[in-house]
Order: sequence, then structure tokens, then C-alpha cells
Amino acid sequence: MAGDVPHPIAALRRFTAARIGLGRHGAGLPTAAHLDFAEAHARARDAVHAGFDVDAIAAALEAAGQAPLRVSSAAPDRALYLRRPDLGRQLDPASLPLLPAGGAPDLVVVIGDGLSAHAAHCYGAETALAILALLPRAWTIAPPVLATGARVGLSDPIGAAMGARLVLMLIGERPGLSAADSLGAYLTFAPRPGRTDADRNCVSNIRDGGLAPAFAAVKIAGLLMRAHALGLSGVQLKDDEGLIEAEPGPLALPPR
Repeated sequence: MAGDVPHPIAALRRFTAARIGLGRHGAGLPTAAHLDFAEAHARARDAVHAGFDVDAIAAALEAAGQAPLRVSSAAPDRALYLRRPDLGRQLDPASLPLLPAGGAPDLVVVIGDGLSAHAAHCYGAETALAILALLPRAWTIAPPVLATGARVGLSDPIGAAMGARLVLMLIGERPGLSAADSLGAYLTFAPRPGRTDADRNCVSNIRDGGLAPAFAAVKIAGLLMRAHALGLSGVQLKDDEGLIEAEPGPLALPPR
């Protein structure tokens, strides 16, 4: 029986988590590659179905002096959340009175479970705190909101209810077979129900094996400040900051 045959580009695997150069065993994959694929698929499936540990994220935020609010989407359980994406974009009516109205803050940060609560557990609080530390002191920042059963669009009714100029949703992204712990950041100027993805800016793959939270915070804070100054977001807001190649440092308010 033929043994494992290495792939000619197998050496490139040390540069990426993508499944390249796996080799072969006869007409199929080597056993190690097959088992690794099965494990990655199981991790992705578990991430989608995992519950949201709101208490752990709240504790991390409270330790940094934040007092988070807790809300839920209109999806009553995880099973219906996965079948009905639209419910994850709607705020549970019982949660509406929990959101302070009339303050008109410059920014509200929402941390949601999305399709990978694991990502929110690992990086949600860390990323949120790193971003807040880079924003101008003159900004009015609303209490962070922890949202269960959240889709990206849930940030719109939350931001609208609080009268926020900007809303930032940090949410677990759909798991892939290379990463089940990727966090996404979506910012929207003048949030309100009916906003679309064209009205948002996204920074994705926030995780230790992708864009580290400290570096993501620099990119996101820069976008927030530019959106605040220009009064727009989405396809109208261009990312002119370039790549992040140095250690994160203080940001200047972008020109109008």
C-alpha cells in the first residue's frame, strides 16, 4: 500500500493556517490531515451552538470600570436564532426599557455572541477596552451593551434607542475550518432600523492568529474618529490609514 506522499508546497504551511500542501495517501488524504479536518469541523460546529457567557464578559468590563447593560434579541433560543436570522436583528421588546434614552452619546459599543460566542469570550472585552482607551476624552461614551442572540443588525435598534451618533458591534464571526474564534467589528454612523451592510465598515479576523486585538483597536478607533468627524460610514467612508506595521500608539483626530 502506498505511503504518505508529501505535497511539493507543503513547506509553505508554516506561513498560513489554510489547508494547503496536505499531501496524499493513495487516492485520499493522509490520516493526520483527515483527522485535523474533522477536529476543525467539530470546533466550528461547537462554536456555532455554544452559549453566551455574559457574566464572564461583564466581569472583565466591570474590572476596568465599565458598567455594562444586558439585552437580548427577539430570538428566544439558539435553535430559532440559527433558523431565523431576522430575529437576531430585532431587539426583544423587554430589553428596550433597559437602554437609557435621551443621552445622545457619541458612541455605544455592543458585544454580541453572533455565530461564535467563543470569539466574544476570548476577545470581546479586551478589544472593546483597547478601543475606548484610544478615543478622544471629549467623547461621551455610553455604557457597553452585551447582547445575546445577536446579529450585526441588532446594533441598529440598540444605537437608535440610545440616540447614539455611532454604534460599534463586536461580534463572533461565522466559524471557518481555519478559525472558530474570529471576532468582527462593525461600525455604523447614525444607527437606525433599516440600515444595510453598505452603511457599515467592518474590521474582521480579530484574534491571536489574525489581527491581534491591540492592533485591531488602532484600526477601529481610527475609523470611528473619521466617521465621527465626517458624519458618515459604510461605502462612503474610506480607510486611508493603511497597514498597521508599528506598535499601537496615540491617534490624532482625522481631518475633515
